[in-house]
Amino acid sequence: MEVKVLNKEGKETGKQVSLDPEVFGIEPNQHVVWLDVKHYLANQRQGTAKSKERAEIRRSTKKILRQKGSGGARHGSTKAPIFVGGGRVFGPRPRNYDFKLNKKVKSLARKSILSARATENKILVIEDFAFDAPKTKQYLAFLNALNLTGKKTIFIVDGNENNLFLSSRNIPKTKVSEKGLVNSYDLVNAETILISESALSFIETNLKD
Repeated sequence: MEVKVLNKEGKETGKQVSLDPEVFGIEPNQHVVWLDVKHYLANQRQGTAKSKERAEIRRSTKKILRQKGSGGARHGSTKAPIFVGGGRVFGPRPRNYDFKLNKKVKSLARKSILSARATENKILVIEDFAFDAPKTKQYLAFLNALNLTGKKTIFIVDGNENNLFLSSRNIPKTKVSEKGLVNSYDLVNAETILISESALSFIETNLKD
């Protein structure tokens, strides 16, 4: 698939690049995409939820009422879960929500998303550029030139454009990501995927089997 290279003003540069069919032209596997997104979200969970169980409560162990004759149930401690302030039954404990996912599965998920976006003509290749200083206004002008203002976008760059990161971080629905840190969650969340020329070759090489 041939894609025209655009500059930061949204105009054609006269150059074209060919998207590798092994990365941008496969049959999307939706289940693999779901697995990779689930894996990413699971890794974002802190897993620090904790509640005290009966043995961890600090309370008096004095028997609160006599064994018989009260007309109610027999109780030996206010640590019991049925009392206010008592321990919780089978409460949450710190845990790790991560699970194993093979590298080839992750790679297939990313290729599936890129292929789906390429079919929808939602892949834009941008000529390499940089900002002299962090300016949110400049990045907004860049999005406006591409008619992407207010839309969910991700811009995959080579990794040395720190001013681009700083210029975009306060803009909702848009993200600038380094080429080696792209994940399936960000890709599937974006309506349009922007890729710089220098990052494109890395992505194609990295995702090939």
